[in-house]
Amino acid sequence: MKKLFLAIPVLMLAASAFSQKLSQVSFSGATSLTSFSFLTDQNVLIRVSPDGKIIDYGSEVMSERSNNYFAPKLQPFMGRIDYYTADSDSAFKGKVKSIGTCVLTYYGSFEKDDKPGKLKSIGAIPLDYYTQFDNAAYKGKLRFAGTMVLAYYPALENEAFRGKLKSVGNTTLKYHSTFDDKLIQGKIKSIGSVAYNWGTSLDPQGQKGALKSGTYRSNINGVTFIIQ
Repeated sequence: MKKLFLAIPVLMLAASAFSQKLSQVSFSGATSLTSFSFLTDQNVLIRVSPDGKIIDYGSEVMSERSNNYFAPKLQPFMGRIDYYTADSDSAFKGKVKSIGTCVLTYYGSFEKDDKPGKLKSIGAIPLDYYTQFDNAAYKGKLRFAGTMVLAYYPALENEAFRGKLKSVGNTTLKYHSTFDDKLIQGKIKSIGSVAYNWGTSLDPQGQKGALKSGTYRSNINGVTFIIQ
């Protein structure tokens, strides 16, 4: 019986860890990384900027006309939200402390490498960042989301994609270079096995720069990639 009681907290901790995860990666115009979204155990999405700041939180609203289109703005979370008090560390006083059952922590003012004030954990997911000693193209950006490694193209890469997100775990992202048509330079070429075909300057009016094949929302290796 004693072993059973000891096992319960372990199972609860494991369930919490698995219920909180990196859920989405969003881009603007198929070129610029805008956010990483984490899903809590209450199905609340927390959108975080590439450099570790909360952008928004809530739930997605699906269009009544299309089951693959969601409103860009999240529906506000109506549950309890707590904030760090005025006597907290200066790097995070006043910031969101918890959203429902999900507790958020931040790097304190004593930290180095521009970490003070950045998110340190979302629930059971620890977050860490590239430091001042890393490549200039991605220093300060999110590096680890739990065990998920995030990589970026270094400064020596082609101008069209240097500093851009290169991989999310085992999923590799590729972009069109400066050698490609000017309308598609820097746009996503593929995410994992999903290829994107964009209209070029040779295409008819209305198709120039538009997505010709691929999808604006793809679940790849358990993470949803969104192009807005």
